[in-house]
Amino acid sequence: MSSNVSGKAYALTLVCPIKGGTDHNHVAFADAIRDQLEGWNAMATSPMALVPNTYLCRHYILDDVCTQSLPGAGIWDTISDILPVIPATWRLAALPYEDHLKSRYLVFSSDFHGELEPYLQGMWKYAEAHVRSVWKHCYGFESVSDATTFIDYARRCQLDASLFFVGSNDDSLAAQLKALYVKQEFSRFAQETQDRPAAQLRQAYLQFMQRVKPRDDTGPSWTVGQRA
Repeated sequence: MSSNVSGKAYALTLVCPIKGGTDHNHVAFADAIRDQLEGWNAMATSPMALVPNTYLCRHYILDDVCTQSLPGAGIWDTISDILPVIPATWRLAALPYEDHLKSRYLVFSSDFHGELEPYLQGMWKYAEAHVRSVWKHCYGFESVSDATTFIDYARRCQLDASLFFVGSNDDSLAAQLKALYVKQEFSRFAQETQDRPAAQLRQAYLQFMQRVKPRDDTGPSWTVGQRA
């Protein structure tokens, strides 16, 4: 099984190189994308809340990679640690040169319910304008004109994932939103009915169950993107 799949959940990671130029305001393309993403924080919900089945997602700019602290991890580093009589210049020469990225990257990661292609189709169908505004400065995105070419582009930028943020991989987004809603409402119910006599408590509980409809994922429930 692919490392991107766990149960009915999929972990998507896209690493997309950003062009090195500047926009009409003389702002580096990578910084323009970062400004766009930071602007989403002021919105009531993320534009990605429009995309069905999204458990959680994140965009960020990768400016460069972190260098490893001394000593390195090569075989000569290990030998030089065992034999400290080797001169320091030899020890340092055994370390690899620093590696740096050739460009800055837009990284997109998403945990979602379902399969990859339908999810990417949903991104294009429900959030095309937002996708274009974020990815328009990335190499290769100029070839994207519809859902099919967007899927092709995403597959070229995809890296295999190994970690999932969400543990409840077999539940749909609607089921998870319903569970969060019931949990919140039941906590409120427990606080409001602590000192009631048994008969009143039973009646309040029956009314609670009728109101929240715990087995009905269609509602009432949390809305997509709702904050606790």
